[in-house]
Amino acid sequence: MRENLLAAAPFFYTLSRAKESSMTLNLANILTITRLALLPPIILLFFIPAAWAAWACLLLYVAGALTDMLDGWAARRYNQISELGKFLDPISDKIFVITILLMLIATDRIEGIWVLPVVIILAREFLVAGLREFLGPKNVPLPVTHMAKWKTAIQMIATGVMIVAPYMHWTIEIAGLTGICAAATLTAITGWAYLKAGLNHIKE
Repeated sequence: MRENLLAAAPFFYTLSRAKESSMTLNLANILTITRLALLPPIILLFFIPAAWAAWACLLLYVAGALTDMLDGWAARRYNQISELGKFLDPISDKIFVITILLMLIATDRIEGIWVLPVVIILAREFLVAGLREFLGPKNVPLPVTHMAKWKTAIQMIATGVMIVAPYMHWTIEIAGLTGICAAATLTAITGWAYLKAGLNHIKE
């Protein structure tokens, strides 16, 4: 019995180290968690009807958007890709984006017919999440296209503009809403491409 335990010890040590490594709060994971931690003060600032609150909200939003870019870079640059990061990163991205868009609607920065582009963007987020969950176990990747990257960039800029739009000239608001519409258009195009890839796999 003792010999069996001694023989199995290296295996259990390796397993424990693997679990510890996958749960390590490295720089990439800290950036991802920071993005979620910024949401409560951002939500609070949305409900304060003052210019300083809107600009402070924009500052925190930009910080959150930067963590979205930097966590992936840190994971690749310092070889910090972990199971925890793979789990948290896509979830935190979607929670951050969806929360900000919903807050823009809740505080009447986006209203009326302009809500439709936001619905398109949100529908695409859920569509892609569902496709990745469905196709992931089957080893069918959904690669990020250049158009999807442009969509993300335009959406992030337009969303930032809409945060401070009530305290800027009306042309700024029009520019922000136009950006949201442009992002929604690219969202529909890339979403259809992802859906088509999923349907092709189902047919096969």
